[in-house]
Amino acid sequence: MKILVINCGSSSLKYQLINMETEDVMAKGLVERIGIEGSRIKHETIGKEKKTIETPMQDHKRALELVMESLTNEEYGTIKSLDEIDAVGHRVVHGGEDFAQSVVIDEKVLKGIEDNVEIAPLHNPPNIMGIKACQRLLPNVKQVAVFDTAFHQTMPEESYIYALPYEYYEKYKIRRFGFHGTSHRYITNRAAEMLGKDVNEVNLITCHLGNGSSICAVKNGKSIDTSMGFTPLEGLAMGTRCGDLDPAILPFIMDKENLSTEEINTLINKKSGVLGISGVSSDFRDIEEARDQGNKRAKLALDIFEKRVRGYVGSYMTELDHVDAIVFTAGVGENSIEMRESICAGLKSIGIKLDPERNNVRGEDKLISSDDSSIKVFVIPTNEELMIARDTKELI
Repeated sequence: MKILVINCGSSSLKYQLINMETEDVMAKGLVERIGIEGSRIKHETIGKEKKTIETPMQDHKRALELVMESLTNEEYGTIKSLDEIDAVGHRVVHGGEDFAQSVVIDEKVLKGIEDNVEIAPLHNPPNIMGIKACQRLLPNVKQVAVFDTAFHQTMPEESYIYALPYEYYEKYKIRRFGFHGTSHRYITNRAAEMLGKDVNEVNLITCHLGNGSSICAVKNGKSIDTSMGFTPLEGLAMGTRCGDLDPAILPFIMDKENLSTEEINTLINKKSGVLGISGVSSDFRDIEEARDQGNKRAKLALDIFEKRVRGYVGSYMTELDHVDAIVFTAGVGENSIEMRESICAGLKSIGIKLDPERNNVRGEDKLISSDDSSIKVFVIPTNEELMIARDTKELI
C-alpha cells in the first residue's frame, strides 16, 4: 500500500509518498511560494538526485498537479502511474471539538473542517484547499484527515476551560485545544516502545521544541494537559510567538501605539518570542551563536525559553502520579545538545541528570539521562508524516 501524505500551508506544501508495507519513504518534497512570484518545487525520490523546478503556481491545485507530475516523472519520479497511490492522508491543524480522532473525509467532515475556520483562520483554509485539490486530481482515492488537536481531546475540563464567563465556552467554544497533537502522539507511542511498556500504561512529559513549541502531559498514553491553548500562541516563548502573557498588556500597547486588532495580532504572533527579545532572529541557532559572541539579549531570550520549559515540566509532574520519561523532540529538542543540557540542569533539584556523552546526539532515538537520574530522559525525532500514514492505512 502506497500512501501520499500532504501538509498544506498558506503558501507552501510538504509531501511524502510512503510504502506502508515497510514504512519507508519513497519520495518527498516541498512546494514553496504558492501564489507568489518565484514559486518552486523541490522533489526527491529516495536513491535519486534531488530536483528543483521553478515555475509559476497560482494555487494549491496547480502545486499538487506538479507534485503528481514529479512522482510519475520517468527521469526523477518514483511511480509509473497515479493509480499506484492507494490513499491520501492530510494534516489538518484544527478539528475543534468535532474530531477526537482521524477520519475518512466526506462532505460532512469537510463541512466540519470549514466550520472551524473561524478559530483557525491561518491554518484550516490551506488544509481545505489541499483536500479539495486532491479530490479533483484523485477522484477515486480515499482521503483521510488527521487533526493536530485530536490527541488533546482527552484533556479533562479543568485543563481546558478558561476562567472566563462560562457562556463564552458554550456560545463560541472558547477553550484550550492544544496543538502538535500528531507529534505528541507519535512520541508517546515510540517512547512506550523504548521503555518496553504498553502505551496505555506510560506517563510522559513530551517536549516538542522548535520554532513553534509545546509541552504535553501524558497519563496512561493520553493527553491530560498541554501548553498551547485556544490558538498555538499560548504557552512557551517561541520563535516569533509571545506565549503566556498578561492579557491586560495587549489593550495597553494598542492604546499607546495606536494599533489595530490586526496589528496587535501580528505583533504577538510574528514579531515577539525569542525574535522580539533578542532582536537577532527567530532561529535558535542564530540566537545561540549571538549569545556565544556576547549578545546579552540573545542570552536573555534563551534563558526565558529554558525557564518556561522547566516551569511547564515541573507543573506537569504535579499532575502525574509518576513520570516514566521526559522526551525532547522537534527541531530544537532533537538537535540542540546545549539547550537540552541547560533545561535539565535546572531540574537537578528533582533528581533529573543527563549523561554528557549520551546527550552528545542529534536526530536519533536515544536515552540521554544518566543511570542515577530519577526520571529517564530521551531524544526521539518526531515523525508526523508516518503517524498520518499509519492512521490513513488503518482507516481505509
